[in-house]
Amino acid sequence: MKRLSVFFAAILAAAVFMPHTMDARKFSLSTNVLGYLYLGTLNMEASYGLSRHWSLNAGAKFNPFTFRHPRNGASLQSRQQSYELGARLWPWHVYSGWWVSAKAKYKEYNAGGLFSSRTEEGDGFGIGLAAGYSYMVHPHVNLEFGLGFWSGVKKYAVYDCPSCGLTTEAGTRGFILPDELLLSVVYVF
Repeated sequence: MKRLSVFFAAILAAAVFMPHTMDARKFSLSTNVLGYLYLGTLNMEASYGLSRHWSLNAGAKFNPFTFRHPRNGASLQSRQQSYELGARLWPWHVYSGWWVSAKAKYKEYNAGGLFSSRTEEGDGFGIGLAAGYSYMVHPHVNLEFGLGFWSGVKKYAVYDCPSCGLTTEAGTRGFILPDELLLSVVYVF
């Protein structure tokens, strides 16, 4: 939680204290609307245009919520905090048109109740690839569409139910997973 607070404070400080004489379209903040629909996952990404074709991105996701079924008390959760740092290649121009990206990512998670009563928690480290399109709605507002996946190593434990604490499986293993489906609102400074 403290790491997330520091991350958002740094993003806010960068936005407030950034020189106003910057060249156009150098810095952006975005949020993925579909992330909020996935059990209320809060998310933000900051981006800095390094050149006409390259941008550097840093993002964070946070979900502290656990939902309980009103009748049987079963829990549904996808709690997480994740941090990522990466770069995007823009063939046409930064913050405009098609893009491809690569990133490094860390994720601490606790998920369960989605398809069964089993709960899995752990840490994942890896790299991701994504591609998408950024559509300019206004000189300062873009809509971004994209799809990505990530692969790496996770250290995990699986519990029979969220409250009993009976460990049924634990270990370290590799994974390849879909990372995100993007429908982001982007504000370009």
